[in-house]
Amino acid sequence: PPSSCPDCNKPIPFYDNIPIISYIILRGRCRNCKNTISLQYPLVEAVTGFFSIVLFKQFGLSPQFFIYFVFISGLIVITFIDLKYQIIPDIISLPGIGIGLLASYFLPHGILNSLIGILVGGGSLFLVAFGYYFVTGREGMGGGDIKLLAMIGAFLSWQGVIITIFVGSFVGAIIGSILMIVKGKDSKYAIPFGPFLAFGGLIYLLFGEILINWYIITI
Repeated sequence: PPSSCPDCNKPIPFYDNIPIISYIILRGRCRNCKNTISLQYPLVEAVTGFFSIVLFKQFGLSPQFFIYFVFISGLIVITFIDLKYQIIPDIISLPGIGIGLLASYFLPHGILNSLIGILVGGGSLFLVAFGYYFVTGREGMGGGDIKLLAMIGAFLSWQGVIITIFVGSFVGAIIGSILMIVKGKDSKYAIPFGPFLAFGGLIYLLFGEILINWYIITI
C-alpha cells in the first residue's frame, strides 16, 4: 500500500515522499493534518543514504554494491524498529536469510560459506538462548535476534558471524554498563540486542578484512 500519514491516514503524494527534501520543505509536518512527522523518517533516510555512498566507494557499481545495499537497508530498518518496539519483524529477517543465501553466489565467500553462516549464526544464539532458559527459567534472548544473526550469516558467511557476535557483545556490554550507571541497577529498561548485532555486521562488512589481518598478525 502507498505511504500514508500515521495520524490522519491520508495517502502521501510522491512529491511529499522525497527522502529528506520533503521533510525539510514540509518543516517536519504533515501537509494535510499539520501533525509533526517523526524525526525517525529523515534519520533513516539520511543513514541509508550515507551508507549507500560508503558502499559505492568500496564496491563501485557492482553486484556486491546492490547486494550489500539491500543488506544494510535491512539492518537499518531492523535497528530502528528494535530500538522503538523491541521486536525484530520476521518479514525482514526471514526473507533476508533467503536473499543472502541466493545472493552469495555473486559474493566472494560463496553459497557454502553462506549456508554455514546461517547455521552458525542461528544455531549459536539458539544454544545461548536455550541454555539461559534452561538455567534461569526465563527467556533471555528473543527469537528475532536468532533469525537476525542467521540473516547476517547468510550475507557475511560464518566468519562474519564470529566478528559480529564479538563486536556486538563488546559494544553492547559497554552501552549496557553505561545505562546501568545512569539509570541504576534496578532499572526495568530492557536493552535490545538487535542493534548491536546489526552494528557488528556492519563493522565486519566494512572492516572485516582489516580485523582478520590484525588478528592473524597479533596471534
